[in-house]
Amino acid sequence: MVFTGWGSAVISAGEHPVSAVSPESTRVGWIGTGVMGRSMCEHLVAAAYPVTVHSRTAGRAQPLLDGGAAWAPSPAAVAAASDVVFTMVGFPSDVREVVLGPAGVLTTLRAGGVLVDMTTTEPSLSRAIDEAARARGAASLDAPVSGGDVGARNASLSIMVGGDATVLERVRPLLELLGKTIVHQGPAGSGQHTKMVNQTLIATGLIGVCEALLYAHRAGLEPSAVLASVGGGAAGSWSLQNYAPRMLSGDFAPGFMVEHFLKDMEITLAEARRMDLALPGLALAHELFLALRAQGGARDGVHALIRALASLSGVDWR
Repeated sequence: MVFTGWGSAVISAGEHPVSAVSPESTRVGWIGTGVMGRSMCEHLVAAAYPVTVHSRTAGRAQPLLDGGAAWAPSPAAVAAASDVVFTMVGFPSDVREVVLGPAGVLTTLRAGGVLVDMTTTEPSLSRAIDEAARARGAASLDAPVSGGDVGARNASLSIMVGGDATVLERVRPLLELLGKTIVHQGPAGSGQHTKMVNQTLIATGLIGVCEALLYAHRAGLEPSAVLASVGGGAAGSWSLQNYAPRMLSGDFAPGFMVEHFLKDMEITLAEARRMDLALPGLALAHELFLALRAQGGARDGVHALIRALASLSGVDWR
């Protein structure tokens, strides 16, 4: 398959890629300005790329517009004005609507254009999008991320990419504005499968962080002293370093919302069932997060899990 566009560059599979991406030659579209999406798009605006943005809630895009981005009334309008379109929305249903819907990206994305879906969604949906993009002479990548709101603000995300490796190399300069770790995982859908691995690690690891803090609390230990001892040893982790202080201060503002994490776990468990794979640890985490949602925590950050676990022992956690 040969991809053309952005001037005279032509890159075909098997060739050494020569990137044509630059602020002078590449128009960028961005759809989705939530907790992470807005910060990610800000990096592209700051790098002087011409950016056209659309969001379901227009007010969330205002800081981007103030920074020089242009507004488009629909995903189709974004794609019509762009060479590369990024999507960062919430649920698989949102991805279907903004990409495959009647006013979606693939109704207007030109031949040679690239769609980069950074939403965590179903691997099968990423494969369907890849097929639909190819039918238009365009290309798509599934590129979910890890690193939360902190990684989005600091442009230090880990980006897991599925799709054609040649297409990845072509848009890599854009991804490098968003993350520090960019790894090609395989064909379409592979980025999503890798994100499911990531979410399984986080879900089960968060249980350990919460239980450890509850133990320290009940034992009467000083939390900061405990973290100083365990954080730099074998028990250390990103979740312990970033979430434990928030748990202790009672700051449950979302870097990543519980309702979105539940979606991710449900995708993972469905894929596991399809592969005849038992994941009892993840199933337990899913049940605990369901309890947290039932307690009113759907839009809290995932580290609010400590509240659900605390309630099991009669602990009133802030």
